[in-house]
Amino acid sequence: MASDKTIGRLSRYRRILYSLQASGKANVYSHELARLARGTAAQVRRDLMVLGCTGSPTHGYDVDCLIESVAQVLDAPEGQRVALVGIGNLGRAVLAYFVGRRPKLSIVAAFDKDPQKVERVTHGCPCLPMDSLGKTIREKCIEVGIITVPAGAAQEVADTLCEAGVMGLLNFAPVRLWVPSTVYVEDIDVTMSLEKVAFFARQVKAGA
Repeated sequence: MASDKTIGRLSRYRRILYSLQASGKANVYSHELARLARGTAAQVRRDLMVLGCTGSPTHGYDVDCLIESVAQVLDAPEGQRVALVGIGNLGRAVLAYFVGRRPKLSIVAAFDKDPQKVERVTHGCPCLPMDSLGKTIREKCIEVGIITVPAGAAQEVADTLCEAGVMGLLNFAPVRLWVPSTVYVEDIDVTMSLEKVAFFARQVKAGA
């Protein structure tokens, strides 16, 4: 099984490859992909070898072939369904951003406890009350959950998602989640990332 770092790099490569494809570029060299991905050419070549892709010294790698090969690793052939919990500003932003981006990975239901936010469609996604979460997860065979609720509610939401059968969580709440060992969690801490950027911005300014 590929490591989480490898999967992360492959996802980054695909995003770049889509941009290259849209610009009409048919081939790319490992050093070009490495520069755009902020990595090394050697790492790119190792990752692409895992995909079974080999480049040419004269033409590099075929962009279309790379996209297809990455998709075979990252995407489930039958597709995967995602549920989002928390239809606040962040939740709505995630819904808006993700619409149509990955045909094989789609947010099919969103949940919130606020009656003003449910029983409607937001960015093409039906928004449902929290008391229907478990039932909907099971009926729709949803495997992935996105948590965009306040920190105080995150663990309860994670428990409900896991009990309903979700096997992967993308957590935007600034709190550590306790989940079964069989459930994969990716934490997105926006505040921590911003503090890190601000710190290094000060270092650059101080050294200028």
